[in-house]
Amino acid sequence: MKIRLGTSKSKGIVCILLSAMSFALMNVFVRLAGDIPSMQKAFFRNLVALVVAGVMVKNQRQSYRCNRTDWVLLIARAVVGTLSILGNFYAVEHLILADANILVKLAPFFAIVFSLILLKEKVTVWQAVAVVAAFVGSLFIVKPSGDNLVLVPALVGLSSGIASGMAYTLVRMMGNRGIPKGHIVLCFSAVSCLSLLPYVLVVRAPMSPYQWGMLLLAGAAACGGQFGMTAAYSYAPARDISVFDFSQVLFSGILGFFIFQEVPDGWSLLGYTMILVTAVFMATGRAGKKNHT
Repeated sequence: MKIRLGTSKSKGIVCILLSAMSFALMNVFVRLAGDIPSMQKAFFRNLVALVVAGVMVKNQRQSYRCNRTDWVLLIARAVVGTLSILGNFYAVEHLILADANILVKLAPFFAIVFSLILLKEKVTVWQAVAVVAAFVGSLFIVKPSGDNLVLVPALVGLSSGIASGMAYTLVRMMGNRGIPKGHIVLCFSAVSCLSLLPYVLVVRAPMSPYQWGMLLLAGAAACGGQFGMTAAYSYAPARDISVFDFSQVLFSGILGFFIFQEVPDGWSLLGYTMILVTAVFMATGRAGKKNHT
């Protein structure tokens, strides 16, 4: 079974790949920005998306009325998305980077779990196996040691992954209800910026023009990633496309090699191969076939 161009699943895959590439570029720009407080970087990460989403919503002039249920979903997605960002930054600051990343990368698993619970979307055995294979591939790449995995930051990092999985599922639910993507991103970005604004006003570090440029580019890339993720989970269920979120690891490896001269070791190359093979397996539709066992 091949993916037909123009189908909801194929659109979801394209959007999530573009989202992964955008988030990989965001990480590059954030690293190039240098020594700036993480919360300050996070604020700019969402500020650009807030402006772009606001302009988009205003220009589109969509006839959309937000009822009480829609508001609940929008606010819930904004809250869990903001908690995910804050948890991610806290974990990155208090754990070794590999351990923090692998905890946040649990999000696709929780997305499938929440989709099963909230949306009653069935998951086949092969789809579950494909996602696990991709996750194992990411383990080979990040190689978490576990040596410095202290309890509180680890639980916060895990909570970030859970919150991200819930956010993905809520985006899917809002897509099913016809809530415009611009409204979803606008609400999320507004809540995130308002949450981070007090910290930025009190602890803001001075920045050079170069750092301003890098953070603005990081914000633009994050905006692309956010819109891509929102569109992806609006087009297709988590069980069909969440595995492609792991492609961010591949994009980061390529960008790291060409920009920072980072050469992956053999274990990382094995992880890249596993993720690529899994992505092809999912893309051909084999994981979506009914289980006859």
